[in-house]
Amino acid sequence: MARFAYPCPDCRTTSNLHDADCEHDGTTRAVVERAYMDVLSALSRRPVEREDLPDAVPGEWSGLHADALGRLVAERRVVDDDGPLRLLTAAEYTELVREPTHEPLKTIYEAGSVPGAHDHSVFALVAYYEMVGLSWGETREQVVGWLRESGSWARGGWEESSPEEVVDDKQHVYERGYGWKQAAEEAKAVIDRRG
Repeated sequence: MARFAYPCPDCRTTSNLHDADCEHDGTTRAVVERAYMDVLSALSRRPVEREDLPDAVPGEWSGLHADALGRLVAERRVVDDDGPLRLLTAAEYTELVREPTHEPLKTIYEAGSVPGAHDHSVFALVAYYEMVGLSWGETREQVVGWLRESGSWARGGWEESSPEEVVDDKQHVYERGYGWKQAAEEAKAVIDRRG
C-alpha cells in the first residue's frame, strides 16, 4: 500500500524543524498531521465539493487545512477535477503513479533501458517509486514488471541472472531515499544516443 508521510505543506519537513522561511514555522508535527487527518477523514466518507469541505472537517478550518489539501491534490492523493474532491484509493493511486509522466523518467519508462544505462535506469525508477510512496514490495513488483514489459531485460547487458536480482540489488536506493534526478538524466542521455 502506498504510504504518505504527512509533510509540512510548505517546506515538506516531516519533523518539527521547518525551513526558516516556511509559512508554518513553529507548527508542531502533531498539528500538521491533525490538519491532514481532518481533511482525509472528511474525504474518506464521501466526495465533497471544495466549498463544502471547511464545514465537513471537525473544528475550525485554517490556512494549514487549506495548504494540506493543496499538498494532497499536488501529490495526486486527492482528485480535484471540476467535480467534488475525491480521495483516491490505494489501488487507484498506485495505478496513477505507475507510469512516470515527467522527463527524464518518462523516456526511461517508455523506451526501456539499454546497455550502458541499466544501472542508472533501475536506480532512477526505484528512487521514483520510493518518492511517490509505494512500498518496497510494490516498487519491486513495478520495476521487475517494467524490466520485462519494456524489453529492457531482453536487450541483455545485465550482470545479474534475473530481473528480480537486478531490483533486489537496488533495495538500498529505496531504503536510503536517494533522489532519482541525476541517475534519470544520465540514463536518458544514453537511451537518447542509442535510440
